[in-house]
Parts: sequence; C-alpha cells; structure tokens
Amino acid sequence: MPSQKKDSIVLLIHCKDRKGIVARVAGFIHDFGGNILDSDHHTDEETNDFLMRMEFATEGFQIPADDIPSAFAPIAKVFQMDYEVHPSSRRTRVGLLVSKQDHCLADLLQRHRRDELHIDIPVIISNHDTCASWADLFKIPFAVYPVTKESKPQQERQVLAILKEHRVELVVMARYMQILSADFIAQVGCPVINIHHSFLPAFIGANPYRQAYDRGVKIIGATAHYTTQDLDEGPIIEQDVIRVGHRDTVEDLVRKGRDLEEIVLARAVRRHIERRVLVYGRKTVVFD
Repeated sequence: MPSQKKDSIVLLIHCKDRKGIVARVAGFIHDFGGNILDSDHHTDEETNDFLMRMEFATEGFQIPADDIPSAFAPIAKVFQMDYEVHPSSRRTRVGLLVSKQDHCLADLLQRHRRDELHIDIPVIISNHDTCASWADLFKIPFAVYPVTKESKPQQERQVLAILKEHRVELVVMARYMQILSADFIAQVGCPVINIHHSFLPAFIGANPYRQAYDRGVKIIGATAHYTTQDLDEGPIIEQDVIRVGHRDTVEDLVRKGRDLEEIVLARAVRRHIERRVLVYGRKTVVFD
C-alpha cells in the first residue's frame, strides 16, 4: 500500500523579486525544525513579480500551525510579501452551483466520495430542481432558488446567505448557467471557479460549441478560471483540448466537450485546494 502523505503546511508568497527571498524562507523553516517537502517559485521578468509555493512537514516543526502566520510576519515585512499559510490536513468547504446540466456536478461528487478531492461539500445550490436527485444520492443539502431577470438581485442575496451560513470557502460553478453580478462577486468573500465550455479567449459567452461548429474548428477546448466581474475573462487555472473533425455535428462537439469540462474542472479544483495557484493581475502561476 502507498505510504500516507505527511501532514504539512503550504506557504504561498507573492512579492517583488529581490535577492535572498528563497534563502530567508528556507532558513525560517530550518530554524524552527522544519523539513521542506516541496518547493517551487517563479519570477515574471516583465513585471518582476516573485511567486512561490513551499510545503514543509508539521512533524518536528516547533511553531503551532495557528501561530505560523504571525511568526513569519517579520520576514514578510522585510520583503513586503503577501503570504498565506495553509495546513494541508484542513479540508476546504466547497459550495457547488449548478443549473440543469449535471455532468460536472456528478463528476465532482464522485471524486469527493472517493476522497480524490480533499474537500467538504456542505451545500449544492441551483436555480432548477433538475439535479436534486444527485444531492439526495450523496446526502448533501440541496437548495433551489429560481431566478428571472427581475428577481436576480433577490435570488443572489439568497444564494449569498446560504453560502455564508455554510461557511463556504470556495464556490464552484459546475455548469451554473447564470452570470454572477459584480455585487455578488464583491460580497461572496471567497474565490469562485467557473468551467467554460470553450478554449478561452476564443468563443466567449453563450453557445460556444455552436460558434466553434460554425467556424469549422479542428480543436475544441474547456477552460476553468476564477470568476471576476468581466465575463469569461478571469485568471485561467486549467485548460485542455480535443480534436474534432468535419463529420462532427454540434451534438458531437457537445458530447466530446462534456468529457473535457469534467476533467478540466476537477483539475482546477484540485490545484486550488492544494494551494498550487497564485493569481497576479490577470494571470496565474500554477505550480505542478
């Protein structure tokens, strides 16, 4: 049997590049008895942004996990770092948003049941009751808030309230076919990941498979990105593609695209919860 993964701390850092950053961070971990398990960093030479992910074992580390942020603060101040400290043993609370299409929802729920994704799913929220049976099957609370153009502000307030009630730390739009308003994004208080059924920035907006078919493309794709106030323009986390041909109908593109959407969304969620994604500006660094 494979050995069980050690409990660890993930330290994420973003600052302007300067000499000595890696040495000071590694020295901090060494000085308090830590053992580095994984380390990666990147410097954007155009912007001079330095981004780093360092993971170290909790065994033997002399500072309790809750006290690490304050202990690291003096180093962060010297380098003017934005930083985050995340215990790997802590499960992320994920709220799922879905409409009528259930393939991404079903895939995430099955990965969750197999514990492939180290998450808790306290609630599934929809604007239709179509996917209620999946929630029943996996014994997860399911909330339905129908939405119209006129009721959208009230509906979003209801969704926000239940997300906060369940202390959700990540929202995943598993083919939730609604555009979240700027007010929603500003108030949700946690990242939101969306799966878009095209290889962004191509074919943004509605019906991308029809758009792709009409253009006779030879490759279609799927994109998982963080949701921002700009439609389909948030920082990209994960993408993949599949070849299509002249014999493929729109329905064939949709069928092939569904497989990609599941895989790409699951990868994005995994990379987020493993704290492998750092956002800077409109871009991301995604550490392997």
